[in-house]
Amino acid sequence: MNHAVASLPPELKVVNLTKQFGSFTALDHVSMTLKPATFHALLGENGAGKSTLVKCVMGFYQPTAGQIYIDHQLHSIDSPRNAHQYGLGMVYQHFTSVPAMTVAENLIMSRFDSPFVINWRKELSALEDFMSIAPFQLPLHSPVAQLAAGQKQKLEILKQLYLQNKILILDEPTSVLTPSEADEVLGLLRVQVDQHQLSVLMISHKFREVTTFIDEVTVLRKGKWVGSGLVTDLSVNDMAEMMIGEKREPVTLKKVKTDLRVPILEIERLRVSKDNGLPAVADISFAVHRGEIVGVAGVSGNGQRELVEVLAGQRTVIDGSIRVNGTPYTAIRSAMYNHRVFVLPEEPLRNACVPDMSVAENLAFRTFDRPPQSHGFWLLFHAIRNEAKRLIAMFQIKTPSPDTPVGTLSGGNIQRTVLARELSAKSINLLIAANPCTGLDFGAVDYIHNQILDARNRGVAILLVSEDLDELLKLCDRLLVMSNGEFTYMSEIDQLDLASVGRSMAGHQSL
Repeated sequence: MNHAVASLPPELKVVNLTKQFGSFTALDHVSMTLKPATFHALLGENGAGKSTLVKCVMGFYQPTAGQIYIDHQLHSIDSPRNAHQYGLGMVYQHFTSVPAMTVAENLIMSRFDSPFVINWRKELSALEDFMSIAPFQLPLHSPVAQLAAGQKQKLEILKQLYLQNKILILDEPTSVLTPSEADEVLGLLRVQVDQHQLSVLMISHKFREVTTFIDEVTVLRKGKWVGSGLVTDLSVNDMAEMMIGEKREPVTLKKVKTDLRVPILEIERLRVSKDNGLPAVADISFAVHRGEIVGVAGVSGNGQRELVEVLAGQRTVIDGSIRVNGTPYTAIRSAMYNHRVFVLPEEPLRNACVPDMSVAENLAFRTFDRPPQSHGFWLLFHAIRNEAKRLIAMFQIKTPSPDTPVGTLSGGNIQRTVLARELSAKSINLLIAANPCTGLDFGAVDYIHNQILDARNRGVAILLVSEDLDELLKLCDRLLVMSNGEFTYMSEIDQLDLASVGRSMAGHQSL
């Protein structure tokens, strides 16, 4: 009995934690307790202070005021290395692995005691043993740059399991995972919690995950603590009301009948390679018509990312043709402007923003060289800033000011910034969206879904690539399933067979 108690993870307690960035208070006297061997969720809308709180605990930020206790001992944690000494590890919202290094190299280098001279035979044998009991497999010798977003997120979680931390802090860990992958990962962590091997503090916006895996919740709103309690004592409506200060009313998405006879995007026999030259997209053909949302489903890493990158001008075509509005299309800036093509890529901070530039400057990437934001060779920064203020208000971007570097915003607000830039155009023919709601709270998701559906109802052709099957079923008119770079299933949404979709996502059938 004593041995079991001694092996429990430590208790983590924060008291009156406050964090200010200049005049902006991101965290205001927040207190919370993570009990030993429990699964605790931190809830709140984007900008509520959740990420700031956990980054203060990990020593990534230094709190302006307040205390952090580990097993009732006061500690000043000044770095993630220091936090690791107390058994704390964190999976951040943005990936931290080195893209040019392999999975194995990243795992080894994640250790604070990684050797200067590596015995690769010994280390690889240990990594293979570790991977054999992990909840998912990754190719140890693949460079991280060649992994899809979902695989990169799995690596971030694997690193913390590999380090054997006793308290695991997860910032939206399942945002790029499929529901089955998310259940697999959280189920493994739940087992370790139940066996008293681990305590988990998880930031999440997914109530299904909270009600299935979580013991207790703490809710923040506008940087302040607003409530906490056992999940068994709270309903989803109770938690939602604490998060937004009012009861959540269900949002009904309405589709209007549109003319599907006019093809806007036409792709024929398209072939695309991965960075290593192997096939990523293999001879696919499809079309997206005016006023139609075509969804592409599939497990991460099956060619969806490369397909979007080709359409966004970030990857070259090996073979095949792409037409927009009936004419050959190459995704350069002038062609995208002329054909009114807009793109919402996944990992927006990496693929659609310049982190050190301001929110206003990032919002102006589409329009900075056109009136009223420019005059001849001169940029009119007053006009750029005024337009940014309008978009910040319209899309509810939580930022201290338009001049704030976009890289300092929360993940959800970075996504809102990109959405504002891409969806605010007066005329859109084709919208290409890849996982547009990753990391967003339910209020933002409802808003974005309505924006996408409203564009569809106005006649915009939309290609929606998502790893969230529920999102696709909710929005799409037609669904394509992608596996191993090929389409393995196609169906109108009202004729869809979910069992076939599941088999096709696993590559068990092909068209």
